[in-house]
Amino acid sequence: MTVNTKRVFYVKYLAHPIFSETLNARPDVRLDRLENESPDELAAPILAAAHAYQVGAARDELAPHFHVDADLLRRAPNLLIVSSNGAGYDPVDVEACTAAGVLVVNQTGGNAHSVAEHALGMMLTLSKRIIESDRRLRRDRDVNRNDLIGNDVQGRTIGIVGLGNVGRRIAELCKGLLGMTVLAYDPYLSAEEMAARGGQKVALDELLRRSDFVSINCPLTKESRGMIGAQQFALMQPHAFFVTTARGFIHDEEALLGALRDKRIAGAGLDVWSKEPPPPEHPLLQFDNVLASPHTAGVTREARQNMGRIAAEQLLGALDGGRPPRLINPEAWPHYSERYRRAFGESPKG
Repeated sequence: MTVNTKRVFYVKYLAHPIFSETLNARPDVRLDRLENESPDELAAPILAAAHAYQVGAARDELAPHFHVDADLLRRAPNLLIVSSNGAGYDPVDVEACTAAGVLVVNQTGGNAHSVAEHALGMMLTLSKRIIESDRRLRRDRDVNRNDLIGNDVQGRTIGIVGLGNVGRRIAELCKGLLGMTVLAYDPYLSAEEMAARGGQKVALDELLRRSDFVSINCPLTKESRGMIGAQQFALMQPHAFFVTTARGFIHDEEALLGALRDKRIAGAGLDVWSKEPPPPEHPLLQFDNVLASPHTAGVTREARQNMGRIAAEQLLGALDGGRPPRLINPEAWPHYSERYRRAFGESPKG
């Protein structure tokens, strides 16, 4: 194999240095780095030659002209694979990639433990009113602790929307540690599959009505965009908490604002936003019963290393002709296979 015949690029950052270390150990792979501000005279030849793009998963951290859409695909005619840094792939137009014969892969499962722990931490903090107590102590004198009585989580009911890698880990923690009842909504899994993952399959409306905590853990798709709005928040119990560590735009921020303002729910834990990070003056950040983080649920040292490792392994496996295990658009495989053969002189093995 000729040196540097397989071309990979990324923009701005990687999940972990282990990704570049792994790829740079291969003499047949060339890894290029671009910045959001890279001039076209530098970026254009790299895009034109690239076979793979390791793309950031956070849409607002990546310049729009480096989002994977029809325009970028025209500028990268040899592109075969788009690999997200994370489980999400917001900056990627999957339909455009499929039409072009470009595979889209993610690193789902790589940060499942981190995100699940974050969601559980939010639930405990909200229910025990720890964040409210902290804020009250920092600004008021002679705080009356009886004004800050919370509730135990033990034995309560959690409703999990999306029982994938993160959702099933939340189910394990909530059921095993806290003896909680786990309801789950996931239209892509059978009742038997959901039971094996620790959840009781119910309709979304039933989940919202019965749960003391609602945790959103599904990907952002055309089907899930705007799935939780005013109608859904109105179904929740007044003592219930809404927690999301999934993606912005799955819930309607204006509808959530109304539900909190009118005390239709007890509070919220928000790790994802329509604009990330949200500005300090964001209306939802003005509530003491809102616990907020800037999309950091899956950002731990352990998760970042794991994500970088599996991203490198999956991408190299695909460039060597294997079928990626975390393939988002399997319908692209026939077109991709022909393009791979033209690029490397042999058909992929998948």
